This record gives sequence, C-alpha cells and structure tokens, in this order.
Amino acid sequence: MKKQSLKKLIQTLVLALGAFLLAFSPLASTLTAHAADNQSSVSAIKKRGYIKIAVFGDLPPYGWVNKDGKRVGYDLYLARRIAKDLGVKAKFVQVNANNRVDTLNSNKADLVLANFTVTPERKQTVDFAKPYMKVSVGVVSKKSDPITKVSQLKGQKLIVNKGTTAEQYFTQHKTGASLLKFDSKTQQFNALKNGRAKALADDNSYLYAWVKNNPKYTVGIKQLGKSSYIAPAVKKGNKSLLNWTNKEITKLNGENFFEKDYNQELKPYFGSEVKASDIILTNQK
Repeated sequence: MKKQSLKKLIQTLVLALGAFLLAFSPLASTLTAHAADNQSSVSAIKKRGYIKIAVFGDLPPYGWVNKDGKRVGYDLYLARRIAKDLGVKAKFVQVNANNRVDTLNSNKADLVLANFTVTPERKQTVDFAKPYMKVSVGVVSKKSDPITKVSQLKGQKLIVNKGTTAEQYFTQHKTGASLLKFDSKTQQFNALKNGRAKALADDNSYLYAWVKNNPKYTVGIKQLGKSSYIAPAVKKGNKSLLNWTNKEITKLNGENFFEKDYNQELKPYFGSEVKASDIILTNQK
C-alpha cells in the first residue's frame, strides 16, 4: 500500500474513533441535555413570546376551569404574574398529578405550577425552585363515620390520586389500607361520594376547600408526617429558567404577593379554621 493511501486511512480511522468516543462520552450527554434545555431557557422563551406552564384543570381553588371557561386559582394567579414579569404570554398545559414530570421531560411545558410537592424522589427527575406553599397529607371521610386516626383505615379502602405524596405516604407506611388509585382529582372525589372507599387521602390544603363545599364530609386527620412544600419545577438541568424563577419568588415575597394571592384565590374557599400562615411561606431570601 502506498504511503499516501496509508496516511489517509489512518486519518479516517482517527476521525471515526474520535466521533465514536464523543458520542458515548459524558460530554456528549451533557451537550445533548443542554441542547434540549435551550428551548426552555429564559432567552428562548422571550424569543418565542410565550411560556408553557403546566397547571391542573380540576383542582379548586388552586387550578381549575370556571363556569365561564376561564382558568383560575392560586397557581394560575402566580402563573400569569410570572409570564407578565418575563414579558411574554402564558400558554397553559393541563396535566394530572401523575404526568407532571413527563410533561416537562417531553418539553410540552417549560414550568410546572400544578400544586407540585417537593420530595426527594422528584428531585431526582426535575429541578425545583424556591417553594411558595406548605402542605401536609390529610384524610377526609364522612362526618357520620369519621376517620380520625390511621389505625381505623386497616382493612379499609382508601382513595388516592396517582403520583401524589398521599399515594407515596400510604405506599411507604404499612397502614393496612387498600389503595384505590385514580388519575384525576375529579375521579377521586366522585369515587368518595359514590361510596367506593371509606376515606380519601390527599393534600390537606385543598381537602379543607373541598369539605367546605361538601359539608357531609370532614378532614378527620389534618396532618400525616412532616409538612412538605409546594414549588415550581423546571426540567432537570434548566439552570436559566430555574435561576430566574428563584429570583422571581424572592421578589414576589418582598411584595407580599403570596398573601394577596391567598386572600383573593384561597381564603373564600376555606373554613375559618384555616389561616394564611397555614398555607403560604413568607420572608424567604
């Protein structure tokens, strides 16, 4: 073989090897992830002219569609302010509890504001910004036959929403309850009304709102485990939008925005036993 042909062959092999190593290196994975994240960066959102925000559509008073067909609620009030401060329009993407992470990972949403509780498991798959609410798992049941302690659930059916902290709590703690799981909030509350289970477990903050409209029921167990926190979430590695959102939460706290949000969107739906300080977080830096 001629020297020139051999030299050309070696160069070709070196280039091919380099491409192979790059394709399977951590650097390539990082570059690929960053490329995917760019479409949800602050600059990309501003260039596009709108931010895609994942919200609930059937969870009053946090996120639902009212009789006039308008999306309203505590999370929607925050979502519209975020879009305004970004200088773009808000485009809402309706989600259920169990597809919030997938909605981010598939780039269908830039930000999740769907009553998303921060957990160690979720931190592995999404990046949470600073929290804006606190919450605990509660249990609702009939006033005529109330569940006031977990031991009463042994051997009983308990309704939970898939992908929620309530499902996680009763899966991890062996209470003897048989879990009846549903995809949406509407389905789970209808199931309780239809007598398909003894009780229903979910975030106490909106169980309080639900029982006000359904006075035959009571939140017999107001708190299970430690308090958790509700926060906006972005796709893992999206530092641009994460950093901007953290600054936004700090700024809004300084303006007492969340107290105003509570008074307008939540207070009318809660009973007298619930106070703003039970729900909102203040003085975050």
